[in-house]
Amino acid sequence: MKRFFKGAICLFAVFLVFSSTKMQVRAEEESRILTGVYVEDMSLGGKTKQEARSMVEDYVDSICGMMITLVAVDGNEVQITPADLGVYWSNEEIIEEAAGIGLSGNVVQRYKAAKDLQFQNKVFELEFGVDESLVRQILTEQCSVYNLEAVDATLLREGDHFVVNGGQTGQVVDEDASVQLICDFFNHNWNRDDASLDLVVKVDEVRGTEEELAKVKDVLGTFTTSYSTSGPSRSANVRNGCELINGTTLYPGDEFSTYEAVSPFSEANGYFMAGSYLNGQVVDSLGGGICQVSTTLYNAVLLSELEVTERHNHSMIVTYVDPSADAAIAESSGKDFKFINNTEAPIYIEGITTDDKHITFTIYGMESRDSGHQVRYESEVVSKTYPDSEVIYTNASLPIGSVSVQSAHIGYKANLWKVVTENGTEVSREMINSSSYKVTPRTATIGVGTADPAAYEEIMAAIATNNIDHVRNVATALAAAAAPPAEGTPVEGAPASAEGAPAEGAPAPAPAPVEGAPIEEPAQ
Repeated sequence: MKRFFKGAICLFAVFLVFSSTKMQVRAEEESRILTGVYVEDMSLGGKTKQEARSMVEDYVDSICGMMITLVAVDGNEVQITPADLGVYWSNEEIIEEAAGIGLSGNVVQRYKAAKDLQFQNKVFELEFGVDESLVRQILTEQCSVYNLEAVDATLLREGDHFVVNGGQTGQVVDEDASVQLICDFFNHNWNRDDASLDLVVKVDEVRGTEEELAKVKDVLGTFTTSYSTSGPSRSANVRNGCELINGTTLYPGDEFSTYEAVSPFSEANGYFMAGSYLNGQVVDSLGGGICQVSTTLYNAVLLSELEVTERHNHSMIVTYVDPSADAAIAESSGKDFKFINNTEAPIYIEGITTDDKHITFTIYGMESRDSGHQVRYESEVVSKTYPDSEVIYTNASLPIGSVSVQSAHIGYKANLWKVVTENGTEVSREMINSSSYKVTPRTATIGVGTADPAAYEEIMAAIATNNIDHVRNVATALAAAAAPPAEGTPVEGAPASAEGAPAEGAPAPAPAPVEGAPIEEPAQ
C-alpha cells in the first residue's frame, strides 16, 4: 500500500511538473491571457498583451467620440466629445496585470489562479484622465460666450452733480468648479455613452451702490491742452477720442487702457486722416491727433496721483506739453497709456472739448489727501541735439513745382519730476520718468516730373545744393514757367495759369504742410 501511495505521489508530481512546464511554455511562447479575464465587458481570454491593448485602445477611441453636451448659462448648449476635452485612458497597466494572471508564483499558486477563473471572472475597470487645460479652454472659448456679465452701476455727470445709473446682476460659468465637475464625471460617473452635464453657474454680482458712488464728489486732478493750430481732421479726432473716454467710471483696483477705450482707429469709429509721427516722418493716418487725448489724460492722472502702469513718450517732441509730460499710444508699436484706480472709492473721468479748441480731462473721486498737500510736475531738459543738415527727396511722379516740406525736430533728453509740498514746504522730489526724443532734420520732397530736359537739369542742380529754401524758389519759378497762360492773357516767357491754378488736365502740385504744427505719433 505504501508503495502504491508513493507511486501515486510521484505520478502526481510528474503531472504537476508537466502541467507547470506546459503552462510556462504556453506563457512564454504564446503569452495568451487566460479565459475569464475581462476589461469591463471585453473578454481578453486567448489574446496576447498586444492584441488586448489594441482592442482596449480601439474601444477607448470609439467612446471618446461620444457626444457630451455642456449646458451653460440660460440653458445654452455646447456639444463636444471626450476627445475634445483630452480624455485619455489613465490605467494602461491593467493589461500587464491581466496578462500576468496565472504566470506568477509557484506551481500551486499559478494552478489555483487558473482554476479560480473558472468560477469567477476577473474584471478590470477602465480609468480616465482629463486634460484640464483643454477643458478650461473650451469653457472659456465656447461656454463663456453665453455668460450674462453683470453691468456695474455707473455715474453720469449732469451739470454740477452726478446721476447714478444702477447696474444689473449677471450669471457666468464658474470655470474652476466646472473643470472639477467635468473631471469627476469622467473619473467616476461616465457610463461610456452620450451625456449631458449642467455646468456650475454662479451669480455675477453688480459693483457699485448708491452709498459707494455718492463718495465721488471731489476733483482729484484736472488738466487742459490746446489744439488751436490743428486742422479740421485732427481737431475732429481729438474731440472723438475725448468723447470715447468721457463718462468712464472706474472702481478701486480697476485698470484703464486708453488704447482700448479709443480704438479701433477707423472711419466707422469716428476718425479721420490726419498727421502722425512714423519712423521720424510725418504721415497721414486714421486717428492722427489721438495722442493729445492720451497726453492730456496722463497729466490729469498724475495730478490725481493715480498709479500709472504703462506710459511711453513720443518718438519726436510735441509742442502742447513740456518734454516728458506726454503719453503716446500707437497700435503698430504696441504703445498704450494705462493707469489703476488706487484709491478707496470709485473715480469718474470727465472729458470735454471747447469751441476754441481746448481739451480738458477732470478726474473726480473721494479726496483723501490733506488740504495742505499739493503736487506739481516739473520738466527738466537734460540735453538738446540740433539737426545739422537738411534732407531732400525727389519724386518723379510729382510735377516740377511740387514741394512738400517737413520741419526739423530738435532731439531732447528730459526728465519729469514730481514735487510734493505740505503746507507750502517741499517734502519730496521724485523722478517720474525719463524720455528721449529723436532729432530729425528738415526734409523736403521735390517733384521732378517734366518733359523739359532743361527744366529737369535746373531743378536737379538746385537739389544738389541741398538747400531746401533755394530748391523751393527754383521749383516755384519752374512751375510758373511751365504753366500755360490764362486764356487771352499773353505773358512773356512761360505763362502761369489763372490765379495760379494748374491748367486743365495738368496734375496739381501737392500742398505743403504747415511747418511746426503739432503732429502726433501714429494711431495705428
